[in-house]
Amino acid sequence: MANEAVLYFETELPIPFICSESAGIERGTLVKMASPMTVSAAIVLNDICGGITAGEKIASDGKTKVEVYRHGIFKVTASGSITIGDPLVKSELTDNRVETSATNAETVWGIALETVTTGQTFLMELNPTVMQLA
Repeated sequence: MANEAVLYFETELPIPFICSESAGIERGTLVKMASPMTVSAAIVLNDICGGITAGEKIASDGKTKVEVYRHGIFKVTASGSITIGDPLVKSELTDNRVETSATNAETVWGIALETVTTGQTFLMELNPTVMQLA
């Protein structure tokens, strides 16, 4: 997968979320969350953060669960210029990147741990609750 989010430091274990049996979701995919505790690949700006998949979900494999990290330190790819400490959201691009923005607390995925420009990889602290706690 292009721009796969790679686990750098595991701070919590992944947890199972519901997913479509027919969906194929690669490891390291940014996934959006819906009710009840269901995830699918995040594809648009401001998708609500579900987390990052810990393993691969093969399409039509009979399974309806996928393991998802909700916290941790990940190496991700930047869309645009990002400064250390910036809140991050799923990029408007459909290629598994993140960008800086803080429009709604529920759409923040975490914070940047490095300063980078477009296309560079950097460390992000995955923490969907970061803006709600501030």
